Amino acid sequence: MTYAIIETGGKQIKVEPGRFYDLELLHADEDSEYTIDKVLLIRHENDINVGQPYLEGATVTGTIMRHLRGRKVIVYKMQPKKKTRKKRGHRQEITRLMINSISLNGTVLANAPVELEKAPEETEIPAEVASE
Repeated sequence: MTYAIIETGGKQIKVEPGRFYDLELLHADEDSEYTIDKVLLIRHENDINVGQPYLEGATVTGTIMRHLRGRKVIVYKMQPKKKTRKKRGHRQEITRLMINSISLNGTVLANAPVELEKAPEETEIPAEVASE
């Protein structure tokens, strides 16, 4: 199993190829490639590479699937006996990123599994049924 720990949006996230993750807003277009070079750790089979703080030459490449908004968070502040109330809501802008590959020094360590698209099979209609 190959995975990497990356830093984006002030958070550290463990990522694996072929999975998607919701990150803080990345300023790029949908369906475009995005490369993250702030890689803290890469584990490939039994080898573990740790950066100080980042690994030199390590990149994680992904495709931006879409931009969306997270769940609503309600912030309610109240001071009892003062008739003071504040109610505010917030929805975080997030980006869904599909991880395609993890590479170290130009060598691709892991790729997302490629799903082959099957063409719909044409079903043959027996001549007896077609003539009716």
